Amino acid sequence: MKNILFFLLLINNILYAQGDAYNPERSERQLYEFASYVNVEDRDLSINQIINEVDLEYKPITSENFSVGFTSQHYWVKFKLQNTTAERASYYLKTARPITDQVDLYQINGAAIKKAQSGDQLPFEDRQVDHRQSVFKLELPASSTTTIYIHYKSDGETLNLPLDLYTPFEFLVVNYKQQLFLGLFYGLLFPAGIIYLFFYTGMREKIFLYYGLYVFSIGLMQAALDGFIYQYILTEAGYLNSRMVLITALLSNFFLLKYCQTFLRISRRLPKFRNAYNAIYIVIAVLFVMTLMGSEVLAIVYPLSNLNGLLSLILILTSLFTLRFRGRSVDIYFSIGIFFLVVGLLGFVLNNLSLLPNNFYTLNSAKFGTGFEIVFLSLSMTNLIKVLRREKEKSQQIALEKSEEISELKTFFMSNISHELRTPINAIMGIANTELESKKLDSDQEASLKVIRDASYSLLSNVNDVLDFEHIEKNELVLHHVEFNPKETLLQISDNWKIKAQKKGLSYSIHIDESIPYKISGDKDRFVQIINNVLANALKFTSQGGIAFNLLCQQHKSNTSRFIITINDTGVGMNEMAKNEVFNSFNQMRQNHKRQFGGVGLGLTIVKHLVKLFDGTIQIDSVLDKGTNVTVTLPLEVVALEGPKKPSTLEAQDQLSQHVLIVEDNKLNQLVIKKILSTAPALTFEVAENGKEALEILQKETFDVILMDLQMPVMDGYEATKNIRNGSIGHHLTTIPIIAVTADATEKSRTYALEIGMNDYITKPVNKEVLFNSMRSCDVLIERF
Repeated sequence: MKNILFFLLLINNILYAQGDAYNPERSERQLYEFASYVNVEDRDLSINQIINEVDLEYKPITSENFSVGFTSQHYWVKFKLQNTTAERASYYLKTARPITDQVDLYQINGAAIKKAQSGDQLPFEDRQVDHRQSVFKLELPASSTTTIYIHYKSDGETLNLPLDLYTPFEFLVVNYKQQLFLGLFYGLLFPAGIIYLFFYTGMREKIFLYYGLYVFSIGLMQAALDGFIYQYILTEAGYLNSRMVLITALLSNFFLLKYCQTFLRISRRLPKFRNAYNAIYIVIAVLFVMTLMGSEVLAIVYPLSNLNGLLSLILILTSLFTLRFRGRSVDIYFSIGIFFLVVGLLGFVLNNLSLLPNNFYTLNSAKFGTGFEIVFLSLSMTNLIKVLRREKEKSQQIALEKSEEISELKTFFMSNISHELRTPINAIMGIANTELESKKLDSDQEASLKVIRDASYSLLSNVNDVLDFEHIEKNELVLHHVEFNPKETLLQISDNWKIKAQKKGLSYSIHIDESIPYKISGDKDRFVQIINNVLANALKFTSQGGIAFNLLCQQHKSNTSRFIITINDTGVGMNEMAKNEVFNSFNQMRQNHKRQFGGVGLGLTIVKHLVKLFDGTIQIDSVLDKGTNVTVTLPLEVVALEGPKKPSTLEAQDQLSQHVLIVEDNKLNQLVIKKILSTAPALTFEVAENGKEALEILQKETFDVILMDLQMPVMDGYEATKNIRNGSIGHHLTTIPIIAVTADATEKSRTYALEIGMNDYITKPVNKEVLFNSMRSCDVLIERF
């Protein structure tokens, strides 16, 4: 009898707790402990029907991220929030998964019912809170109890019922941590996919293609699951958005199987397993077709896709263990990488099948598994490179006979890499700089654009280092002399690094000798590159203290000034062994800090070579754990000690007046160049998509200058320039100035372009001042001062 009474008392306490109001300021328990839910199955009830329905059997929510599994039925959750303070309280409530179709929140105070909507089948702009997840802002009146009802509806995907309540400050902190985690994940994933696709373009090995496509597809799947595709791409929701998770999941499943089948050479080493792989490919195709059918079919496809993914992982593991059992060699890093991937994806699939509890680790297990997989498979690729190196040594005689052909292919490959990487960087930097110069931005927009611009400069610097190292190896790196103002250039460089130093919590000082010449002659880009690379190292290896930049100018000869540049930092410093190795290429990869500071280790190698080209010297003094002092001495030709007071190129650009033909096939690059030229109101321009179209336009219209891209379809810039210079479209056009504007930064391309008759050669990203100076040097533009 006592046991029965105890049981009845326990039930009464549970029911009372479920009906209690949750006070965020006082309660030590979590919100979900005060909430209950009910499944109304296929009935799409209104809020009034829910309130008045007395037969509904609400059940307690028993965990923090409660899941009801795969479902397409309607669920309702209710709870009460209490505000005992004398002031209105604001909170943010986060619930459901980002891919839940419909999430409606009803806030009831007295007789008033306030509705807010979310879910990824609602146009993003119609959400109450602009957030990729289902987030609602709650305003609780002073001294009140508010009843909350939430309606959930999914199309068959797993439905979770988390109830996370935050103050505005807590919400900002949580979002920051989430963005940091997701930024690290996607920052690792997508560059890896690009690298493997570049491997494929260079080596034509399908294994790189399959893995690169797998990385992108699983990245897109995670972006769909996290709500980013809905937030930024498919903002109007609809048909494609509701199927994006399934489409990307099936693609990632397919490419993972193809990658593992190719890497393990299943067709040759385990021919009987090939039928199992083909069977799963057929299932994936059937599921893909089902995905494109009506919405009622999706409720079946979701669990089947997860089950098929589970079977795929089992097949991969079985293949791996069978090969090892039979004594076949399998790269150890590949095995470890696949192990992490399988564990991560297995956790993801089992969580979707409600076989694992919901928590941060199970919900993000696929991200953890994929991240570790990429690291270990990169090590596996290192072993593959070693194998290829041994094969290369065995076939050295053949390689020597074909060295000239290989050299040409390598140059062509580097030219393509330069073009393909610089083209999007040109667009990003061009638009960012133009928008920043417009001065029509608020502080948040300006800060975001500066982040984009600085990140682009960092990426461009790495690209330049790789290309320059290639030029150094082939002894093709040369200087191009122009006249420039060194003080103005140094201040621009210094301002950028000062901001970065301050963001890192470091002090930064600069002192420039008052006797610095107004204008000197030299390679401005390489002068900037030397200083940037040294400052980058100083900032990278300094975590506390500061950086000091000093410039002393000494008269060397009658027309030469010796620039003595000293950069001091209070960073990690170096021992004697490290100082002896510091100028070696890829030195950083060999250091004991395991590349914790980032970078490719080419900076000082390139600096030393550039300083030598300037007939200068570089000296490094360093003490371990104390800091480093770098002194660079460059003899530079003095053009003018003092300058006239007249408008600069940028001040005078709005007085320029000419008609320009832009020959460019890339739409983004067209936009960037048009934006730059539009800053000079008197300039007019036309656009041609390729060289052939440019020749046709030139026969109909008169232009003063041509800005010519080099790599274009139909007819490239080289062929178009030859046709213009040989007079095939009219002898009056043979002298028209042609300026190459290209993403190809190789010296061979520059030399060839100038040989066939181009007047100048500008590499992307396009600098506005450089472009206008180039046009002016060709006697194209008329200055009106």
